[in-house]
Amino acid sequence: MRFNLMFPMRAVKHYDRWIQGSDLGEVARIVEEAGFDGLSMSEHPYPDDAWLGNGGHHAFDPFVSLTFMAAHTSRVKLITYVMVPGYRHPYLSAKAISSLDTVSQGRLIVGMAAGYLRSEFEVLDADFTRRGALLNAAIPAMRAAWAGTDHDDPAFPTRGHTMLPAPVQKGGPPIWIGGNSAAARRRAVTLGDGWLPMAQSAETAAITRTPALESIDELRTLVSAAQTERSTAGLAPLDVAFAPFESHLLRSGDVDEFATAVGDRLAAYEAAGVTWITIEPTSRSLDAFRHDIGRLGELLVRAGS
Repeated sequence: MRFNLMFPMRAVKHYDRWIQGSDLGEVARIVEEAGFDGLSMSEHPYPDDAWLGNGGHHAFDPFVSLTFMAAHTSRVKLITYVMVPGYRHPYLSAKAISSLDTVSQGRLIVGMAAGYLRSEFEVLDADFTRRGALLNAAIPAMRAAWAGTDHDDPAFPTRGHTMLPAPVQKGGPPIWIGGNSAAARRRAVTLGDGWLPMAQSAETAAITRTPALESIDELRTLVSAAQTERSTAGLAPLDVAFAPFESHLLRSGDVDEFATAVGDRLAAYEAAGVTWITIEPTSRSLDAFRHDIGRLGELLVRAGS
């Protein structure tokens, strides 16, 4: 099992008190030194206030922040978890991705999803209603740009263009697809290298526009079906990254209960096909973060890797 640390979103909301200047580099060093395998950033460039007031969150630009963190680490994978390609033209995304993969010496993993926040699409003048179809078209377009080949798809045609630097990882970084829907799973199976299902209640599912997922048994069934489809198509197994059902036990300054609970069920997550555990701490300060990540490294990450 590998472990991914999601940057705590409350740090962005309280940026002036939580983190300042080069402290983002210190965050990255703390995560790497604790033994985590990945460090991830989400994306919400311009969310609306109503969503923010109902449990939403701000986020650093994932490419800017992960580039900064790359300069302060040498081993940890850098993961967008998740970016929304529909917010920008895919060739602009491809350029940012190839640049980050280059400066990080091939440590990038690109988590992406169709997105669900209609108001954010609208303020960015992006097409919400076609977001799934555009994502399906964007992925092969980006791969073509990285490979240096012409692309004849009518959505994003290109001929006689070159994008440099090319990614360090041959063919481009791994692409992980987020979402619980049948369309998201199909996208992961046919277009991606990994899947990012989400544990969520029916109430949360109504907001995120993706089906509920409330048990390890459900997760096992879904992952097994996706891996069977991959095998039938002659494709390598998907990586599966998952934030565990025990995430509600995470508390700033006290992560022991969470670490014990997840550790006790780590074998069950592995049996369900999970290859990465994602953890988003609730640390309320940089000092609390340093303590929490150190304890998680000691109690869970090193023991479960």
